[in-house]
Amino acid sequence: MGVCSQFSSNSGPFIMGKTMKVKKTKAAAGTSNTQALPFNTDKGQHILKNPNIVNSIILKSAIKSTDTVLEVGPGTGNLTVKLLEQAKKVIACEIDPRMVAELNKRVMGTPNSVKFLPCVTYINLLFSHLHNKLEIRPGDVMKAEEWPYFDVSVANLPYQISSPFVFRLLLQRPLPRYAVLMFQKEFADRLTAKPGDKEYSRLSVNVQLLAKKFDASVHMGAQTVEHLMKVKRTEFRPPPQVDSAVVRIEPKNPPPNICYPEWEGMLRLAFLRKNKTLSSIFHQKQIIELLRQNYEAIAKVQKKKVPEDLDMKTHIESTLVESGLGEKRARHMTIEDFLKLLLAFNKNEFTNHLALFHKQFSVGPVKLSRSIVIKPNTVYPHNL
Repeated sequence: MGVCSQFSSNSGPFIMGKTMKVKKTKAAAGTSNTQALPFNTDKGQHILKNPNIVNSIILKSAIKSTDTVLEVGPGTGNLTVKLLEQAKKVIACEIDPRMVAELNKRVMGTPNSVKFLPCVTYINLLFSHLHNKLEIRPGDVMKAEEWPYFDVSVANLPYQISSPFVFRLLLQRPLPRYAVLMFQKEFADRLTAKPGDKEYSRLSVNVQLLAKKFDASVHMGAQTVEHLMKVKRTEFRPPPQVDSAVVRIEPKNPPPNICYPEWEGMLRLAFLRKNKTLSSIFHQKQIIELLRQNYEAIAKVQKKKVPEDLDMKTHIESTLVESGLGEKRARHMTIEDFLKLLLAFNKNEFTNHLALFHKQFSVGPVKLSRSIVIKPNTVYPHNL
């Protein structure tokens, strides 16, 4: 066994087979800055403090030596360092400049406790090697226009971005192989909610459409999200108010052959009030007016004449009657129901109208946003 492997933090550093006691000074005690660094819980900074849980996440992630891993919210780097030991490269996205500096210092520096070791050169080389595999991207990952290429995503996500991150992950191109992510337990339950469940939402529908199913058990049947482990709130510093869960999500490859902006626009409308019937939702004056404005805007760029006798309310009613889903409520609708509804809208020339809803609802209230720019000959790809 080499000198490096014999080192024990309890007994002090080894020198030529002897144990040397190091007196702890106030200055030395201050070097454990991860303890003193204040965390911003408003940014979802809850750092895993149990190394056994970190090791379990790494084990369940099954990282290959050829993988590029995307980590969001690395914090002080407890998970990052372990990922660097397994992966070819780790891309760490961090919004807090203090954490960026802390992560850089942690990966680059050599611990004071090993400064007397004969193998100090080896340790310096080890940390240097890890740093060469790390790419830190400061800033808000959700505001980035494009994400870098990655094979796998492993992260203790800031809880505030859980939902938009999952949506964007499942639409990432090229498709990642899978993601192992930590969420609030309630959010993890929403990912697997079924029609009729209280937690059933637009998120549940999208995950079931875009994520690959696996056989969970005889009792649970096929699931789109694999629950790997539960993590108690006491395992974090500072502790959050709820427990967490680590899940595994694998995007479908190839993805469903639909126009995602249309699909998402339709879901946003259906889940405006998930306990109301579709007829009630689509009969709202502001929804009818929005669809009419979208129809006219698209007709204008396509240089088509808008029929003078266009009655959007009647047009919507006939579409819902054709689909047979007018009296259905979103909270009870299956994936097949939503696909049937989308097909009915497409047959009745609502092709790009719903896609505009995807943008309109993303930027604010239910009104035609001035930020929407309709370009001539715009065609939304149907394999998003």
